[in-house]
Amino acid sequence: MITSVTNKKVKSIVQLNKKAGLRRKEGVFIAEGIKMFLEAPLESILEVYVSEDIHKVSQIVQKLEQCKYETVSEEVFSKISDTQTPQGILCVLKQFHYSLKDMLGGGEVPLFLVAEGLRDPGNLGTILRAGEGAGVSGVIMSKDTVDIYNPKTIRSTMGSVYRVPFFYADDIVQTVKELQKNGVKVYAAHLRGEKSYSQCDYKGGTAFLIGNEGNGLSEELSEAADNYIKIPMKGRVESLNAAVSASLLMYEAARQREN
Repeated sequence: MITSVTNKKVKSIVQLNKKAGLRRKEGVFIAEGIKMFLEAPLESILEVYVSEDIHKVSQIVQKLEQCKYETVSEEVFSKISDTQTPQGILCVLKQFHYSLKDMLGGGEVPLFLVAEGLRDPGNLGTILRAGEGAGVSGVIMSKDTVDIYNPKTIRSTMGSVYRVPFFYADDIVQTVKELQKNGVKVYAAHLRGEKSYSQCDYKGGTAFLIGNEGNGLSEELSEAADNYIKIPMKGRVESLNAAVSASLLMYEAARQREN
């Protein structure tokens, strides 16, 4: 059992929680909590750490038997945890790698969410979670979008990070143009939109562009869209949270495809 907060592995996990650059360099990320452990693909799990007093429900015990794991003291677990109320289990996993080709080759009519410059980890995590529910082919992000492996983002996905394909585009505008070449129609949620989002047909290949929480989409990316759409609002509300907007759009596409 690890009892020292100065242990080399303990220090490493603390740094991985804090530093996106280190996570990228080592090709790993941290997922914390019972649900995140139970849903983690076995082939991606590298290390598991459990607190000495964790309530070991049978599911956890069964999965732990298939993994290499180490028990740590409560003090150590508090040190490596990124949450205020730790659940007593944390794992280190290999990062996932997808390409646009992977996403387009799924065999179904493609549906994409393209995020530009999102800063809020919770927003990005919620978009992945909603994307899984709506059946998206993948989430594409600009390079200046928050790190998807940020611990807050990972928690917000509630496990969807394990199942929804995603990647960071070196050139987001060029990537959108590549989608268009593959028959995907691109819609920008934009203040200049005249048509309500519910008035368009998303039964064919579709991608929605969602911009930065404060500034919206860049002019260059906006101009790459095939159509501008708007989400009608009453009262004095000018815009919605990025994750809420993305969810509305993705679920409208999903609704249309059910009919």
